[in-house]
Amino acid sequence: MRRLGAAGCGAGQAGAGAPAAPPAPGEASVVIELDHVTRRFEGKRQVVALDDVSLVVPRGDMVSVVGPSGSGKSTLLNLVGGLDRPSAGQVRVDGQALSGLTDDDLTRVRRDKIGFIFQFFNLLPTLSCLENVGLPLHLRGWPRRKVDERARELLELVQLGPRMQHLPEELSGGERQRVAIARALSIYPPILLADEPTGNLDTHTGQEILALIRDLHSRLGATVLIVTHDMKVAESCGRTIALRDGRLVQDLRR
Repeated sequence: MRRLGAAGCGAGQAGAGAPAAPPAPGEASVVIELDHVTRRFEGKRQVVALDDVSLVVPRGDMVSVVGPSGSGKSTLLNLVGGLDRPSAGQVRVDGQALSGLTDDDLTRVRRDKIGFIFQFFNLLPTLSCLENVGLPLHLRGWPRRKVDERARELLELVQLGPRMQHLPEELSGGERQRVAIARALSIYPPILLADEPTGNLDTHTGQEILALIRDLHSRLGATVLIVTHDMKVAESCGRTIALRDGRLVQDLRR
């Protein structure tokens, strides 16, 4: 392994309706950037969740984020995903600074550029697999026929074609995570953020889900950021960021 420099070249960016294409000559390769970012939480005592973190992630990289509980991993993911705002510093996603955006503008960034994969799946229990995957597209105003076509395509992609009409309670944990991944990919986002995607699964199923994420990353060219406690998951990525006490303490590329 060698220590990573400030930037590098990645694979292509996924567009809103098609798999990724290589960036044009001269196009900036950075898709995620944190510039001296600090996040403090005020209360009876001040908690510094992130402390002066700077980070550059090139387009198309697959990066794991590790560290003990309370080290700032989820805070970092929430800041990159526009779910939280820094107390100081700047977060840029695909070249766009997030700090000055309104809540509506942040919602559009999340909708158009970012797919989220959560540990506990966050599927709506009364909707079928097909309906759960199609929901983000309904919210974008897509015609029903196109929504169904894309949702079916994605469920086939994650090998759940025969389970399209099943409810989440009728699925195994691994199958639910596959549905969640398909939903995250509904617009072929340029960025995938995964928060402990294998943390609620047994070892074998977790390995299958990790293999699926790696396969989709290879095929679609999205930039993937994975928060994990599992060092096997971390070491499967080309780059690992380590946090401790809110500070970036290690940045390794394999």
